[in-house]
Amino acid sequence: MLEGFFDLGTVRILIAVTMLGLASIIDLKKREINDMLWIGFAVVAIMLLFVSPNFWGMVRTIGLSMIIVPISIALWRFGLFGGADAFCLIVLAGIAPMATLSQVQVTPFTTLTNAALLTIIPLFVNLGRNSISIIQGNDIFNGIEESNLKKILAMFIGYRTNNPKHSFCIEQMIDGKRHLDFSLKHAEKTLFCNGSDVWVTPGMPYVLYITGGFIIQIMYGDLILNLIHLL
Repeated sequence: MLEGFFDLGTVRILIAVTMLGLASIIDLKKREINDMLWIGFAVVAIMLLFVSPNFWGMVRTIGLSMIIVPISIALWRFGLFGGADAFCLIVLAGIAPMATLSQVQVTPFTTLTNAALLTIIPLFVNLGRNSISIIQGNDIFNGIEESNLKKILAMFIGYRTNNPKHSFCIEQMIDGKRHLDFSLKHAEKTLFCNGSDVWVTPGMPYVLYITGGFIIQIMYGDLILNLIHLL
């Protein structure tokens, strides 16, 4: 009967986008997301399950989508992204499991893989920013003792700034000299940089990439599968 009034699949997508939008705004403003947001939307996911016209079919679909759970937890524990990002992926799998409006097949990992591909964008943003700075005559590597190869990598990974708000330092002092440090930063344990005139890498909230990855999944499908089909 509910199907006669609305498309439950579309409702699931709208609720998922609402959750991701709220999470993105909160994370950008506060750099942390209260767990109550995930708990609230987890309750919504359960309610949606019980109004589904095909209860057991949806149970199977959600069960398959929950394959993302151990992957998300592992990425969280290894510090590749925060606990909020893990909870986001898990609740998302309950609200809109493998949802898409495209004709391309998606998997339980599509949102995550799409999000991972989007993380490439800041590399080219950094390169453009550093290139413009060099063209303007700024010596962005002044005082940095490193090889040319590391300096080239630095142009993709970060930038030099006097206002490193919500960024992570990629410098370290060795024997009184400034060197670049490209070691992985733990998403939850590493503090934001508070220095000045320092090389940093932007600390973008990963939930933004998840949001982008989900929207691409809805509109276009799985970026990797699409690429494989093209090849």
